[in-house]
Amino acid sequence: MNFLAHVYLSGQDEQKAIGNFIADSVRGKQYLEFSKGIQHGILLHREIDTYTDAHPIWRKDKKLLVPVYNHYAAVIIDLYYDHFLAKNWAAYHEIPLATYAANFYDTLQVNFDMLPTKIQNFLSIMIRENWFTCYETIEGLGYILQQMDRRTKGISKMTQATRELAEHYEVLERDFTHFFKELEEYVAFVQKTPRFTSI
Repeated sequence: MNFLAHVYLSGQDEQKAIGNFIADSVRGKQYLEFSKGIQHGILLHREIDTYTDAHPIWRKDKKLLVPVYNHYAAVIIDLYYDHFLAKNWAAYHEIPLATYAANFYDTLQVNFDMLPTKIQNFLSIMIRENWFTCYETIEGLGYILQQMDRRTKGISKMTQATRELAEHYEVLERDFTHFFKELEEYVAFVQKTPRFTSI
């Protein structure tokens, strides 16, 4: 899953949401250097990624893109899924997406000093371009894909990836809906296990 889904799956806990957001920039046992709440979020992020990578629906959708995008297919599917979450946001959360995004950006800025350097370096761009609300439309998602493609110097071809999204839109949206329901159930379950309750 991508940024928006990870933050959403953290629930109402700000520290957990920060941990879930920064987790890709925290290696191995470095998570132990953070507060308990952030540790929880980092471990939850890892559980979500492990579950997602093994899920047959996500693997099927990724396979659709592999012939064109190779290992970047996984990143693209995660972005597609964030698009569907943002597009259907009202079905998942009572707070409008624009407000939710602004509140989370504020949380990151208040806690800026504890963020990994990699996150600090792109945070201002993320806020200025409002990535979370960009996910809501195909055009906005296309902009993000274009920026990511630029960072790979065109190797990823991600700037073209809205083509497959449009071509398989109904199937991908249906897949996301089924997958995400199961993911939410898994997240609720795994946080009751000793690995999390003992933190």
